[in-house]
Amino acid sequence: MTQSAPVGAGLPVTVARTGGFAGFDDQVQIGTDGVATVSSRGKPTLRCKLDPAFLATISAAVEKVDWASLAATKPATKHPDDMIVSVTANGKTARIEDPQLKVLAAPVTKLLTEAAIPPGKLCTKL
Repeated sequence: MTQSAPVGAGLPVTVARTGGFAGFDDQVQIGTDGVATVSSRGKPTLRCKLDPAFLATISAAVEKVDWASLAATKPATKHPDDMIVSVTANGKTARIEDPQLKVLAAPVTKLLTEAAIPPGKLCTKL
C-alpha cells in the first residue's frame, strides 16, 4: 500500500521576512486549505489560493523538516540591516539558514518573491 500525504499535511505554515536594508515586513501564512494570507507593510492584506503544484512542493518540504528536534527560537537580528527569513510550523520557528530548513530555502524564496507581489503567478486572488 502506498501512502500519500494529504494535501496540506505540513500545514499550516507561516513564512516571515523582516529587516534588511529595505526594512522588509512581509508575512505569508498558508492554511491547510491552500489559502495564503499575504501581508506587507504599507499594503492591504491579501488572501489568495496557492497554485496546487507549488502548494504540494512547499507542503512536502515542510514535512521533511524534523520540527520536533528544532529548538524553538525567536530569530534575532545578528547585525544592523540583517534580513530575517523565518519559517513557523508545528509550533516551532527557525531562520531559513538553519541547516534543517535547507529543504525549504527554494520554495520559501519563491513564495516571498512571487506570492508577496500580487497578483503573482503562484497565487490567485480570492
